[in-house]
Amino acid sequence: MTPKGLREFIALLEGKGHLKQIDKEVDWNLEAGAISRRGCELKLPALLFNKLKDYPAGYRLMANPLATFPRLALAMGLSEDTSYTELVDQYLERSTTMIKPIQVKNGPCKEEIIQGDDVDILKFPVPLIHEGDGGRYMGTWHLVVTRDPDSDWVNWGMYRQMVLDKISMGGIMVPFQHGPMQYYQKYEARGNPMPFATCIGVDPLSTLAACNPVEYGVNEVEVAGGLRGEPIELVKCETSDLLVPANAEIIIEGEVLPEERRDEGPFGEYTGYMAGGRAPRPVYRVKAITHRKNPILTMSNMGVPIDDCDISNSIGFGARLTGELRKKGFPIRGSVCIIPQCSLFVAVVSVKVPYAGIAHQIASTIWADKAGVFTPYVVICDEDVDSSNMDEVMHAIATKCHPAKGIMIFPQSTGNPLYPFSDAHERTYAKAPKCLLDCTWPVDWPKEDIPRKVSFDVCYPSEIKERVLRNWSSYGIE
Repeated sequence: MTPKGLREFIALLEGKGHLKQIDKEVDWNLEAGAISRRGCELKLPALLFNKLKDYPAGYRLMANPLATFPRLALAMGLSEDTSYTELVDQYLERSTTMIKPIQVKNGPCKEEIIQGDDVDILKFPVPLIHEGDGGRYMGTWHLVVTRDPDSDWVNWGMYRQMVLDKISMGGIMVPFQHGPMQYYQKYEARGNPMPFATCIGVDPLSTLAACNPVEYGVNEVEVAGGLRGEPIELVKCETSDLLVPANAEIIIEGEVLPEERRDEGPFGEYTGYMAGGRAPRPVYRVKAITHRKNPILTMSNMGVPIDDCDISNSIGFGARLTGELRKKGFPIRGSVCIIPQCSLFVAVVSVKVPYAGIAHQIASTIWADKAGVFTPYVVICDEDVDSSNMDEVMHAIATKCHPAKGIMIFPQSTGNPLYPFSDAHERTYAKAPKCLLDCTWPVDWPKEDIPRKVSFDVCYPSEIKERVLRNWSSYGIE
């Protein structure tokens, strides 16, 4: 079974020893951020802050909900020791078996309803997460609901949201992402406001679906249903026809107005650096807030890996690219590994090499996909390398990637404005180079020219390996 809401997930994590409740008063101004950042870097349990300075009892803050693979496995209803490849395969299978949501009349997110002059985003303990952030960020682990005005396509996405004042938030909108695409190409182009709903404290798999790539026109709520194995319950907003998760902790409703811009950023991003700069960006005008009693605000403290973003994107992006390569018939071993320590920047693929040039074909397929925009480096290894085993991958890079022939640079491609290595011009126009590291043996080498690997799997006879494995415990080796 998968948790239906944040509170079920909290209880599950606590029961498995993957959550720590902090009852000491903590300041929302940097202290909660510093604690949670150190928690990520030490791979500590998720954190639930029960007492925030300046806020009444009952207003809580949960940090680092999916910042380890065991926590993500538990969210998916799997054993906490599930392997990386199995997580990717499970995600791929479930996310492509989509389940439509159901609408209900009411839900816990409607326990408190605030409209008119009483609306105030800072009613909640919104944290200042990093020193240098442009402001307090309400939206760091959430989902934003928008709808295409010309169809039944409803997009769920995760786009950062900084508090500007009690009824306004600002955020960077990358034009090739689906929610911003709806805004720029449909609503703003016609001079119309775009209704939105920011949903905070939803079940973990709904958040996972929102922050990972799907095809244009696909409803992430159906992907979330597939991940959970049951329909997501939705309830209608107070000020628009948008539907939101009924079990959410907090719903912020409003509109993104055309042509309105206010300064937003910078913010400590998933890249591990302050990113996005400070610039005029679209504004979310808040019209209503609904929430549960004693609401729990969720937060991801993005920065140097590993954190929630690295873990969730590693599985989601890895699953998407694995599916794309399999559909095209590439003989890959296992799954594509998006290395979590590399902030989405590196994809590793192991493949049986049937002909020359397959590494280039695979890299081109990855970069042509929506997920590949975020992945400037592709590493292609032979099938004897486990793409999720970094010891094997680093050994392959160092010994099989020819410094002159194996590294291929593609100087002009679509980029991400948050790439730290990009210059100002590249960031402004979302351009960036790409790099392929071909770590496969050339197919035209004679067999005797290929160096023989020295490892347990390769250089011992089968009967010896079987005997050693059979007798392993009797050797007295832990």
